[in-house]
Parts: sequence; structure tokens; C-alpha cells
Amino acid sequence: MAQDFGATSTTEDVLSGLSLAGRRVFVTGVSAGLGVETARALAAHGAHVVGAARDLDKAHRATAQVRADAERGGGSLELVALDLADLASVRACADALNARALPFDLVIANAGVMATPFGHTKDGFETQFGTNHLGHFVLVNRIAGLMHDGARLVNLASSGHRFSDIDLDDPNFERTAYEPFLAYGRSKTANILFAVAFDARHRARGVRATAVHPGGIMTELARHMGPGQIEAMVAQINERATAEGKPPFQFKTIPQGAATSVWAGVVAEADAVGGHYCEDCHVSAVVPDDQPISLIEGGVRAYAVDPVRAEALWAESEEMVGERFG
Repeated sequence: MAQDFGATSTTEDVLSGLSLAGRRVFVTGVSAGLGVETARALAAHGAHVVGAARDLDKAHRATAQVRADAERGGGSLELVALDLADLASVRACADALNARALPFDLVIANAGVMATPFGHTKDGFETQFGTNHLGHFVLVNRIAGLMHDGARLVNLASSGHRFSDIDLDDPNFERTAYEPFLAYGRSKTANILFAVAFDARHRARGVRATAVHPGGIMTELARHMGPGQIEAMVAQINERATAEGKPPFQFKTIPQGAATSVWAGVVAEADAVGGHYCEDCHVSAVVPDDQPISLIEGGVRAYAVDPVRAEALWAESEEMVGERFG
């Protein structure tokens, strides 16, 4: 990490001069936004990218530039079907990958949903927790054997984890009043805790895991938000920033948003990012749970990187999906 990258760094900035020839990468959510750019940047620098998406026709249309840049850069892209809201699909995807027995240098759990109306996955889990966390929990654990010594896992999290800690007593909102961003916060905290627990289990063989916040980016992730809702949130954030003498919030471009995933996956030192939460291409400071913090300030809540909470979530997740992963 000799070079200093930050909030405005792009995927091309962090990968400048690097060859990823011979690297195999698995990325979920390659039908739009950050997933497409992440796949493009890695393939453009020589990596073979296996991209997963629920809608393969949409993914094929969205990745035309990925294939073009891959051809120029010596990389490649293939697409596989994966619906994270259906564990049968998750298991089928993992089984197909395991049958090929081709190892991965990097797995990026990028796909996700945000602020959805109250609903359930095919298996009966609250939509955001089931899709963002449990789908990836089963997928990554089932293909962990394909991650060779020295490989990495990058979980896409969010500063939205500050909306809420996980609730192991009521993960499906059976007794809690449903709020879209409360549910989103729980799922994003779960993404971070999953990285912490996975890292603890696999670091002895050199496999490290980290969680990253890409920043605020205008992508399809916000499709469930009502008209004017994003503008109202930004106005509220900027009102507070002005009162505190801080600069206003600025959206990142998609290449800037994908930069931290790529940086944590192939550029940063493994021991520096393993078991941690990263944003703006650096490891974030831990902020005490009782300390005020806005969505545009850096830092990760202590509850989101607590190894005890991580183990409790792991155990609860195994119970929910009916599988043991060690």
C-alpha cells in the first residue's frame, strides 16, 4: 500500500500498472452498477472473471464493455446464474462451480438490494437479510474450498450498517415493525460480521476476508426509494454538514465506487485489510457505538466488527439455512 489512494480514486487508478493475468475472480451482481465496473476493471487487467447474476440476459447486455476491455487486456468474462433470494439457486451455482474444481484468487460478494418493501425470499427470510447476507453466506461457504491459500473475500457492506446492529432474536421482523433502512442496516452489519468470522476461520491458510463501503453512488440499488427520497436524504445530510462546518456530500462515480473493492481485493496488503472494514481505499477506524456519527463521516461501528457478535451471527445463520460450515 505504498501509493496513497482515497475517495476520488478510480478502479483504473488503483490497478494502474498491474497485471492480473492468471488470476481467477468470482463477482456477484454483474448485471448493473458496481458489479459491472468491478468485473470490467479486473478483466481489463488480465483476470478471468466469473460473473454471477439473476438475470443472465440483462447481465449479457450490461457487460458488452467488460468483454471488449477484457479482449484488449488479455482477460475474459463468463456468466453464471445466481439468485441470492433463492437458496436452491445459490446451492446449484455453488455445486456447478465445485464440479469444475477451478480455484479462485478472489471472491467479491457485490450483489445486494436496498430499502425494499417488506417481503420474503423464496425460503421465507426477510428480503434484505436473506438476499444480502444469507444468500452470500451459503454461497461463499460452499465454495470456500475453491479459494486457494492466499485468496481473498471482499464483502460489499455500507455506511448504512450504522442504521442498525443485527437482531438475532427477530431477524425476519416477525415482532419488530418493519422499516426499509432498518432492515438494510441489519443486512449490511451482517455483511461485515460475516467477513470478520470468515477471516477468523481461514486466515491460518492465508485466506483473508474484508468488508468494504463503496461510498454513495447513483446505481440501480436505489430503485426501491420513492421520488425525491434520495434528494431529501442528501439535503438533510448537507444541512448537518453545513452546521458542523464540513464540506457537502458528493456522490461518487461508479469507477470511484468500485475502487475500494478492487483495492481491497488485489492491491492492499492482506494482513492490513483482513478482518477489517474499508472505505475510500483505506482501513476504517472503529467508532464506539455511543459516539455520534453521520453517514458521510468515515468509520465503522464497533458492533459491526465485534468477533463475539460475528460468531453469534454465524451460528444463527447456520440454523436459519440448515447447514453447518465449521
